Amino acid sequence: MANIIEMPKLSDTMTVGTLVKWLRKEGDAVKSGDMLAEVETDKATMELECFFDGTLLKIFAPDGSQVALGAPLCAVGKPGETVEAPAPKAAPATEAPKAEAAPAAPAPSPVAASASEPKSAPVAPAVPATPAASTGRLRISPLAKKLAAEKGIDPALVQGSGPHGRIVRADILAAEKAGSAKLGSAPKAGGASFSGGAIGAKGPIQQERAVAVSTMRGVIARRLLESKTTIPHFYLDIEVDAEPLLSLREQLNKGLADAGVKLSVNDFILKASAEALRRVPDVNASWHGAEIRYHAAAHVSFAVALPDGLITPVVFNAHEKSIFDVSKDAKSLGKKAKDKKLAPAEFTGGTFCVSNLGMMGIPKFYPIINPPNAAILGVGSTVTKPVVKNGGIVVGQTLTLTLSADHRVVDGAVGAQFLAALKSVLESPALLLV
Repeated sequence: MANIIEMPKLSDTMTVGTLVKWLRKEGDAVKSGDMLAEVETDKATMELECFFDGTLLKIFAPDGSQVALGAPLCAVGKPGETVEAPAPKAAPATEAPKAEAAPAAPAPSPVAASASEPKSAPVAPAVPATPAASTGRLRISPLAKKLAAEKGIDPALVQGSGPHGRIVRADILAAEKAGSAKLGSAPKAGGASFSGGAIGAKGPIQQERAVAVSTMRGVIARRLLESKTTIPHFYLDIEVDAEPLLSLREQLNKGLADAGVKLSVNDFILKASAEALRRVPDVNASWHGAEIRYHAAAHVSFAVALPDGLITPVVFNAHEKSIFDVSKDAKSLGKKAKDKKLAPAEFTGGTFCVSNLGMMGIPKFYPIINPPNAAILGVGSTVTKPVVKNGGIVVGQTLTLTLSADHRVVDGAVGAQFLAALKSVLESPALLLV
């Protein structure tokens, strides 16, 4: 009897998966451990593993289709065996998960800094179906999108050959060979010559279109709305003298360049956060309704921006790792996140989160808590300005840190103690090397 392989649950918030591409075709011999297909979830693109030896008899879900959890994907059995598609299962409900039931998810999107706290807008929670061609959405597989970026191909100029016109890897390779879809090769309206660049440009700023909400964006929307409407946020700011940190970072990067060491400011923030959590452990906690859980290990997650949202990979046991190990983990996880290759175990289980917009020139902002964490740290940019040192006014470099905390778990005094500890560590960064 043939074995039916169903859509597995590949992330904690997954309700459907997109069958991006089959790596095997009907009639191929397969064995346990072989990769059968690429599946896109709300957080990453992963490979579907085969657990049986035999022949791939039948594929039930074509490339580009969205498949509910537990729905049949393919059948593996003996050569020549006849198999029929099983009756489809009912799709699971898509209501928002409870905060205490979801230990991690894509990082909440930081809100803009302002004098008053911004209000959340209602967001439609439905999981989208594959949009019709008339919506204007560019249909392209994650693999094709990555390949297009590597080869300098403009996907908007490529004709897709996949299901419903979806652009697949073969289309990008064909476009590269033809040389007709290079970035910047789109015809200019009216053939006008340069007349002032963007300032003098005329016409619409972009194509008028409606884009269906992706699975990832839908999950982020639901969790942001849940976080902002059910968690009593409060915010604390502190200004840090960044000169000692920047000086030490420069010395280490210059002295250890031959060893491949290149520490970022965010690496220091992640490690310093773990040390501050050791000093003020009440912040390393999470709300679970009838109980508050205090965590023995500092699993520090950090927000990584993706084209369609955010995800929060986790540096586990950051309190026990050196700054160099934290940096190595963060770089590896960040790359995997951007390639949408993170495994579920790499973005779940964080106990504290860091969101950094400093590299984008934002001096201060108020991030939204990533439940069930009790707090999230917002990191702004380094600002050069006059400061008072030793009774005199000198040019200094400062960094503003903002703590968004869940008042059900963390009181104001505890949050203040945490920021004071974090400031102390960052202003004496050599302590992070001990």
